[in-house]
Amino acid sequence: MSELLLIGRVARAHGNKGQVIVNLDTDFPEERFAEGNTLIVEHGGTSTPRRIASVRFHQGRPVIALEGIESMDDAEALAGAELKMPATALGPLPGGTFYRHDLVGCEVQDTAGRLVGAVSGVQGPLERSHLVVDGPRGEVLIPLVDEICTRVDPGKRLIVINPIDGLIDVNERASGASEPRERPASTAKPLRRVRRSLGEGGSRARGD
Repeated sequence: MSELLLIGRVARAHGNKGQVIVNLDTDFPEERFAEGNTLIVEHGGTSTPRRIASVRFHQGRPVIALEGIESMDDAEALAGAELKMPATALGPLPGGTFYRHDLVGCEVQDTAGRLVGAVSGVQGPLERSHLVVDGPRGEVLIPLVDEICTRVDPGKRLIVINPIDGLIDVNERASGASEPRERPASTAKPLRRVRRSLGEGGSRARGD
């Protein structure tokens, strides 16, 4: 069975005809939430395929009607439900752009072959994405730009980085602090882009 990827969550009911407003987790809302598409609705331990009967956008969020959801009560019961699509529904991306789910789990090494850690997530918008790397001494945030990420090979589950001086040490020291911290900034031009799952994600790779 194809992996299911999160593309949104039901925020709340809208109106009295069973429609719901969706909080997005995709960079391709018009494609993923097109009328006629089938979503996998996961809620309360159940997983149910439901076809999108109608859709419109309000302030950037889709307002959708799902087949089988006919009343306000039905819609209210879906609050918090996760909306997913199979990974096989993903289309190809431009070169240098990645779905977030393809990067999570990749091993990160520096150019000398030393292990930095494994990618546990991707943060930030498409133009300013950071890899969240679980290192042996704490969390490391790596800007996903060509100047630093010199090789990104999801197929081999490997990312090679050439970190700027102090980047890893600053991150590891900060990860042990109990107070909220600022993320290190990089002046590197953001050339490498990430998509959220099913829009990547990726992430928006939110994301994936």
